[in-house]
Amino acid sequence: MKRNGYIPLLVFLFLSFLAGGIGSRFTAHSVRTWYQILDKPPFNPPSWLFGPVWTVLYILIAVSGWIIWKNRQNPNSQKLLYLFGFQLFLNALWTIIFFGAHQMGWAFLDIMILTIAVGTYTLFARNVSIAASFLFVPYWLWLLFAGYLNLFIWLMNR
Repeated sequence: MKRNGYIPLLVFLFLSFLAGGIGSRFTAHSVRTWYQILDKPPFNPPSWLFGPVWTVLYILIAVSGWIIWKNRQNPNSQKLLYLFGFQLFLNALWTIIFFGAHQMGWAFLDIMILTIAVGTYTLFARNVSIAASFLFVPYWLWLLFAGYLNLFIWLMNR
């Protein structure tokens, strides 16, 4: 691969971590204050685990998007790239809603739409690249778990 062939990968990494960075601006204060006093469901991971998990997930997300972009001659790629951008938007939005606005019900709606978008991307990406599809599976599974956490935190703290 040519040296400049990695520039698009860097763009996808930047975009993925930008979504996380936007979210972290709203998370940092709330995790130390508001989130600490909430009742949480069983299997709620410790707060320190979320950073490493999301770091790995954002790398997988970026590489998947890059693979789809590299196969942009495939007629399905453009729709998948739009879906890729949409899910990144919903990803950042969830953190703003949950940690920034403390609106757990609206955040649950967002994460459900996000989970559907990621599941759809995962399903249809396999028509372009099995690898790109496979890279989204951990993200989709984590979102299912995060949805469980969101729902029960919302119900337990109404």
